[in-house]
Amino acid sequence: MRVIFMGSPEFSVPALRALHAAHEVVCVYAQPPKPANRGQRETRCAVHEAALGLGLPVRTPARVRRDRAEHEAFAALEADVAVVAAYGLILPLPMLTAPRLGCINIHASLLPRGRGAAPIHAAVLAGDAESGITIMRMEEGLDTGPMLWREATPLHPRITTPELHDALSAMGARLILRVLADLPPETPQPEEGVTYAGKLSKPDGMLDWRQSAAALERRVRAMNPWPGAYFSLGPESIRVLDAIAEPGSGVPGAQISPGLIACGEGALRLLRLQRPGRAAMAADAFLRGAPLPAQLG
Repeated sequence: MRVIFMGSPEFSVPALRALHAAHEVVCVYAQPPKPANRGQRETRCAVHEAALGLGLPVRTPARVRRDRAEHEAFAALEADVAVVAAYGLILPLPMLTAPRLGCINIHASLLPRGRGAAPIHAAVLAGDAESGITIMRMEEGLDTGPMLWREATPLHPRITTPELHDALSAMGARLILRVLADLPPETPQPEEGVTYAGKLSKPDGMLDWRQSAAALERRVRAMNPWPGAYFSLGPESIRVLDAIAEPGSGVPGAQISPGLIACGEGALRLLRLQRPGRAAMAADAFLRGAPLPAQLG
């Protein structure tokens, strides 16, 4: 098949590589380079770099919804299908309908649960027992299109966002090849069980000690590496890279013992911490150099 691939982050790279090995990838669309790191140098996204390494042509439009010239360029590729995996831009109807088989999305959740930009974080944060990949035909609604394939994987109780990311990335690469080979019939998404996983920002990582310790442990596992779980210590934000819920009681935010913080229900044992601009440390070593106050805000 003649395939257009549209994706940006590392999650999408295995699918691009799999499609390149099995089909003719005629063009890759990715987010444009953006300033990154301390030097704020223009940096290509992971898919852009991978496509260049494979010798594939790359287009990086900043917008596509109302760009008529971009719609015409997309149609001129005469693709059989466009495969979309975490591209980051909303596709308008002229692009959705241009390929012969339309646009097919690799979505990192069991739809209709987890529609939106951050389904992997949402699954970890909610403590879901399973997640998975849904291959769906795209339409103008937000992840509302009919499903072509849906496969689940169980989640262990201490799973982190990076672990689930890597597992679903590999699953998506495997399943998109199966779907393109078999072209299974479409199934409408269930009307029940719809949830949304919106785009994350820095405040989503803040730990609110009034919540249960179990919920805060999930937040730590869900929000690392981005946007990062943290609490305030004076003017600094202290990153919490690992923690675990334990029994305990006290005023929320009170330090029951070194590194054990009372929550709305139970207590959170801090296991790994990081100050701004410093190396990550085991909590006991961190606390020997920088003891926490008796009460955290």
